[in-house]
Amino acid sequence: MTTTRTLSSNFESLLDDTNLLTEIAILYYQQNTTQEEISKKFGISRAKVSRLLRRAREEGIVEISVKFHPVHSAQLEQRLMEKFSLKRALIALDQPSVQEQRNQVATLVSSFIDGNLQEGMVVAVGQGQNVAAVADHPGIVSHRNARFVCAIGGTHRSGDIINADHICRRLAKKFGGSSETLYAPAYVDTPQIRDVFLNHPNINETLNQARKAEFALVGIGDMDENSHMVKLGCFSAREFVEARVNDGIVGDIGGFDFFKLDGSRANTLMRDRVVGLEMRDLRLIPNVIAMASESRKALSILGALKTGTIDVLATSASCAMALLNMVDNEG
Repeated sequence: MTTTRTLSSNFESLLDDTNLLTEIAILYYQQNTTQEEISKKFGISRAKVSRLLRRAREEGIVEISVKFHPVHSAQLEQRLMEKFSLKRALIALDQPSVQEQRNQVATLVSSFIDGNLQEGMVVAVGQGQNVAAVADHPGIVSHRNARFVCAIGGTHRSGDIINADHICRRLAKKFGGSSETLYAPAYVDTPQIRDVFLNHPNINETLNQARKAEFALVGIGDMDENSHMVKLGCFSAREFVEARVNDGIVGDIGGFDFFKLDGSRANTLMRDRVVGLEMRDLRLIPNVIAMASESRKALSILGALKTGTIDVLATSASCAMALLNMVDNEG
């Protein structure tokens, strides 16, 4: 019985403590009550009020986020363009969720393509959630007779939404024009099987069309073992971890080539199993638009920028600031 009373007493004490933290946090952050006024209301010192507010933040009762003004985004864009010799940087204001952030970045990319894609141009298209978000963006755009060509093969049915082929079809419907399918899997088991696919006349012709594109639209991936490539079974989580730890790989571009933090191409068996373009092909395309909306990808974005393949970067304000801070620290 004593134990039960003790547990009940501890719970009530904890509950009271949480209620106090919440009440003080509401007064300070939502009702603009000063710390001095709070200290008088509860009969405690200002120093204790400050400690309680800090505890409220540490325990997740209070979450603080910084909203950037559009002018700040424009400044970040200019700094990124100067630091990495980019033609454009498209910086979306930070959003409260991953999906909202992805949609905001997609909005900027959709608008950029709409303003620059001309009649008869070709766009080479990679795979991934960020690229798919551009195709699915509901904004009104002008139609033109453009061609959207797969720069990488496909995955099995559960990954349809992020397949380059399905993205190409949706982009063609959105902007007008046509799409070109790459009739091959994105990833195969051995380099020998990959060579067989690459030497097939139809596949080789499609990739040659992608190489001659005026634009490329690709995502930047990281080596997170929970990535979509792992979930789809293209690679194992162990392969991703080993590639990151043993080979120094920090990401992929377009889903078809892997790189290290210094931007150098990673010569790995993972790369030799991909049926698609390579970084050297991207360098021949005059306008490569690379997307990464997730905040965890800052290191991968830095490596991707150092490959020298990216002309237009689309990301979030927090990622842009992290990139600039990393570059400043390198110097």
